[in-house]
Amino acid sequence: MSAQAEQSDAPPIDDNDVVAMLMRQHGEIRNLFDEVETTTGEERKDAFRRLVRMLAVHETAEEEVVHPFARKAFGDAGQVVADRLEEERLAKEKLSALEDMDTDDAAFLPALLELRVDVMEHARSEERYEFAHLRRSADPERLVTMANAVRAAEAMAPTHPHPGVESGAKNMALGPMAAVMDRTRDAVRKAMGKDGGKE
Repeated sequence: MSAQAEQSDAPPIDDNDVVAMLMRQHGEIRNLFDEVETTTGEERKDAFRRLVRMLAVHETAEEEVVHPFARKAFGDAGQVVADRLEEERLAKEKLSALEDMDTDDAAFLPALLELRVDVMEHARSEERYEFAHLRRSADPERLVTMANAVRAAEAMAPTHPHPGVESGAKNMALGPMAAVMDRTRDAVRKAMGKDGGKE
């Protein structure tokens, strides 16, 4: 039986529900961390490149769609959102530092594991403090609209971390330019066979 057939036994993921979509992405991020940790050489570089892209795109979408909605929808969300944004800023700094390292460097894996702990704690906090409130305060139609908005934000999001750009307004200002620059850099690296970390 193929892996795809085995996965079909699992309940279907509803990507028209923003909470289900983002929680699925948290699972994908966890799996990518696993892949980076358990591979070496070119496989690790490829897995890390995909992890960087997934984290950058995912966080941008949350910053542009989820956090602004949370601020308006729940009365006590100001501090909750501020805490999540600070976690995102710190994670982007660590991720950016990791991008400057060779994935075969002896210091890479310990730094990656530290980032993983931070990212997974951040994801749990989002699920507990934001997503649970979102599920209670948004009707199904709003969840669909937000899922569409997340997809649109992800399509335009930078593919590398940009620490200090953790608000919707900053993302809107930097996002398109950074996304084009990042995607151009990705295409050049791919064409030159340099899909790993930064030069």
